[in-house]
Amino acid sequence: MQLNLFKLKTKLKGVAIGAGYFSAFQYEAWSRIPEVEITALCNSNMERAKGIMEPYGVKKHYTDFREMILKEKPDFIDIITPPETHFEMCAFAADHGVHIICQKPLAPTYDEAQKIVDYVSKKNVEFVIHENFRFQPWHREIKKIINNNTIGDLFSLNFRSRMGDGWGEDAYLSRQPYFRDYKQLLIYETGVHFIDTFRYHGGEVNYAYAVLKRLNPVIRGEDAGLVMLGLKNNATALWDANRYNENNFDKKRYTFGEYLVEGSKGSIRLYADGTLTVQKLGEKEKEHAYQHQDIGFAGDCCYIFQRDFIENLLHGKPFETSGENYLKTLQVQEAVYESAAKNIPVYL
Repeated sequence: MQLNLFKLKTKLKGVAIGAGYFSAFQYEAWSRIPEVEITALCNSNMERAKGIMEPYGVKKHYTDFREMILKEKPDFIDIITPPETHFEMCAFAADHGVHIICQKPLAPTYDEAQKIVDYVSKKNVEFVIHENFRFQPWHREIKKIINNNTIGDLFSLNFRSRMGDGWGEDAYLSRQPYFRDYKQLLIYETGVHFIDTFRYHGGEVNYAYAVLKRLNPVIRGEDAGLVMLGLKNNATALWDANRYNENNFDKKRYTFGEYLVEGSKGSIRLYADGTLTVQKLGEKEKEHAYQHQDIGFAGDCCYIFQRDFIENLLHGKPFETSGENYLKTLQVQEAVYESAAKNIPVYL
């Protein structure tokens, strides 16, 4: 679906639901996209709403998302709310012809995520999941290097993450306290980003094998794990992660770790400060020049994702993280949890 707004010489009208911790990154990014005006937001807490409206120029506040959609008649909506709210909001927006960006996690369970995608797919709207890690500038550049055959056929993709925000009795309370009550945490909230990134770099997944643990007894879900994915191209992806132990990076939430991609002709390395290197077989490691900035969230990936959404919406191009595509990532997530529970590889 293509929106012919260039001829109309007008802006896309957007609205949003939510004013929580992460939403500020998204509102800030919208304020830098000239083709868009976020005319209103919906949130039950007026003080939180003001904290978004004043710095980012959002003029109207609603407490009922239905009223906002009916009165504002937006081109698209950005849903930045907890996963249990998403079906009702997505369904109402789709029923009224509004294109949708929906925050991840998409839903509390895979079946509920499938229900949302099935419902919205029957409507004449675009539906995209705000999965932004693959839009981090280093991951876009790594994809280019892989596609250029610089390191040949892929052998392995290995990412190590230590978030360090989940130790102690007050774990997560200062920023995202609801994490403490998640029945599933590390993979559901964070690992899904890396599953999607591995799919982006290496293709579809054949099987998953995982060992998951809870290190901090004050939380409900898992906070550490080793996840191995066997890809259909015979490469292997490994995510070694925990939210308990700290890293020694100056920019702790910039790249979220360090990454090694190996192939038949050499290797790509991502360092914690965003530096990329390429080392061809028989040669020394060389820095690979590309553009990345420490603004916004994690290399400005919210802006890059939202910019991509607008470009594709205006020009009728396909979306990388469409609902249908994102279900493939969630299928892998389900396989990871099943593998950990049964201590066996789970094939998709």
